[in-house]
Amino acid sequence: MVQAGTKKSSIPKINSKTGISSLIIFVVLLLAWIAGFASRLFAVIRFESIIHEFDPWFNYRATAYMVKHGFYNFLNWFDERAWYPLGRIVGGTVYPGLMLTSGSIHYLLHLLNINVHIRDVCVFLAPVFSGLTAISTYFLTKELWSAGAGLFAACFIAIVPGYISRSVAGSYDNEGIAIFALQFTYFLWIKSVKTGSVFWAVAASLSYFYMVSAWGGYVFIINLIPLHVFILLLMGRYSNRLFTSYTTFYILGLVFSMQVPFVGFQPIRTSEHMAAAGVFALMFAVGILKYLQNMMTKSEFKSLVIFGGLIAAAIVFLTVVILTYAGYIAPWSSTRCGTLVTLRFIYLLSPPCQSTNLRRGFRFFFDLHVLVATFPAGLWYVIKNINDERVFVVLYALSAVYFAGVMESEEEEQSTPSKRLYDKLPKEAKPKSKSGKSPGAPKAPTASQAVGRVQKMKHDQNKESDGIGPNIRSIVTVVILLLLMLFAVHCTWVTSNAYSSPSIVLASYGSDGSRQILDDFREAYFWLWDYGYQIAGMANRTTLVDNNTWNNSHIALVGKAMSSNESASYEIMTALDVDYVLVIFGGVIGYSVTTSINSFGWCVSLKESDYFTEQGEFRVDSEGSPTLLNCLMYKLSYYRFGELKLDYRTPAGFDRTRNAIIGNKDFQLTYLEEAYTTEHWLVRIYRVKKPDEFNRPRIPVANRVVKSSSFVSKKSTKRKKGTIKNKPVIDFSVPFTKWQVKY
Repeated sequence: MVQAGTKKSSIPKINSKTGISSLIIFVVLLLAWIAGFASRLFAVIRFESIIHEFDPWFNYRATAYMVKHGFYNFLNWFDERAWYPLGRIVGGTVYPGLMLTSGSIHYLLHLLNINVHIRDVCVFLAPVFSGLTAISTYFLTKELWSAGAGLFAACFIAIVPGYISRSVAGSYDNEGIAIFALQFTYFLWIKSVKTGSVFWAVAASLSYFYMVSAWGGYVFIINLIPLHVFILLLMGRYSNRLFTSYTTFYILGLVFSMQVPFVGFQPIRTSEHMAAAGVFALMFAVGILKYLQNMMTKSEFKSLVIFGGLIAAAIVFLTVVILTYAGYIAPWSSTRCGTLVTLRFIYLLSPPCQSTNLRRGFRFFFDLHVLVATFPAGLWYVIKNINDERVFVVLYALSAVYFAGVMESEEEEQSTPSKRLYDKLPKEAKPKSKSGKSPGAPKAPTASQAVGRVQKMKHDQNKESDGIGPNIRSIVTVVILLLLMLFAVHCTWVTSNAYSSPSIVLASYGSDGSRQILDDFREAYFWLWDYGYQIAGMANRTTLVDNNTWNNSHIALVGKAMSSNESASYEIMTALDVDYVLVIFGGVIGYSVTTSINSFGWCVSLKESDYFTEQGEFRVDSEGSPTLLNCLMYKLSYYRFGELKLDYRTPAGFDRTRNAIIGNKDFQLTYLEEAYTTEHWLVRIYRVKKPDEFNRPRIPVANRVVKSSSFVSKKSTKRKKGTIKNKPVIDFSVPFTKWQVKY
């Protein structure tokens, strides 16, 4: 009776602990979701609910079209207003996951009679998914380490600036949902590797399918997971669990990914997918060898492995080379991963991508703060306690650091370091398992391993456990709490000041601290807009190029028009049927972000040297290159600027962005005319004249020659005078009401 009573009293105690732990986890994740969502709303609170940047405007326009016309019409949509005169088949050139997600949410809300405009769904989509990203990161870190580490990781990734920069409210871009899909796919993969369950492998392939439909960064997944499997094979960690997980994931992921129209047959035709196929074949080869190992002698098996491996490697290598040479497999250098292998490849192979992605620079500390310092410590702690799943996170960390260094705007640099600050905590602060050991602690040695070891005395063990005194523990705890507070303050400040300003509404602060709104961009909405996607999305105008760098020759043709002199540029613009040209100019207010002359300097630096001085400088003053001072881009930016005196301290034509007086002031435009300039000269629009509108030079009257016709009419004067037959006659002798017309 006493024993039974004891058991009954212990059961509620265990359940109460489990319930409290679950409640704490739920509350922390909920607070992380709320904090992440709220920290992304600065732009909406300060300005309004509006789409930011450039690419999001195309995504919003495509989503609005899909909501209005349906998904199948969206897949067949030919956008005649983009890339004029070529046009663009939208359905086959985009990742539709973003549009489908927003459209599905909009549809469900309307089913519940919640009338929300599709624009608001697009604006708040990324902040909502930031909470899902925090939850998926919690589950991933829990599988890799412990639940406590998962809570830290969820809180970090919820507010880290590196992730917020891609998921702020209004930033309606692919990364807003793709980073969640990335983290969730990795969690399901780790779960499948640990359990060997087909269920988790199928779930990982479905999550991978969603990732493929959402973002081109899926290539990172389909290369990292095979790399994980390959390293495990080299480490001698082959198992049936690994075989089941990878083969199921690869086959289903391959089939699912080919259902996305933009991807198509790329998984079996591009070099960046060949590693996954090679590891798939290698898994079967290792499985066969494991089976034959028990049926052959050691020498026979060794010979089979050596010669069979060499022959198989030679066959695979020759097959890939032949298929690549024949054109069935795209070469490695033409793929996205190929351009990221070294920074030099980006300069040589993909200049448009370089000009878009590398301008942000290397801002690790700005985006990650203290996580940059704690990352190496956490990585070393994971390596010391390595197992199958932690091999994956080590590879994830190293590859993320490399690719983050090449292209800082990628999302990989913030996911793995964000879960490492917990590893910095002292061992006493880490949760213990039921046996009293840390989750990652090595197992106790077996009897055979303990042979030859001298067991330590009890008092020696007590001395080791008291190596860190309570005072030191308290100091370390206070320092860590202080670092966490500084991290939270830094994240809030960076998010508020750096990542919460839409590119279409600018804000500046006066000397008295008052905020001034520069609304020049939206002022120009009534005319045009500035950058391809936004022109089509807001002003509903036809554009020649946009941010989708799929046609380098068309981009080069437009670049040639802007870098040539006015007469040569006019020929190109006439051939392209251009009506208006728009430039972004910041010389009046000192605005230097994404101005046309800044972007132009980057473009010509790739190939041309005539636009730079002999010292290699890009200057717009009197020492600038004559080629630059007479090109169309320079003239459109500085037209009439030489007459403008900004204040009494600076002369006319003083560029506040470059702190220099422009070198070419006195010039006129022949083939273009100024159509509209905003209040702060931030947006300038020019109309391309028709051939009969040129300012032709005046010819003196004495030198004018009027050609006379030698043709003489055979009609006489009488015959030249026309008459009207049956001319009507009105009798005015009768009253007006009785007028009659006589013939």
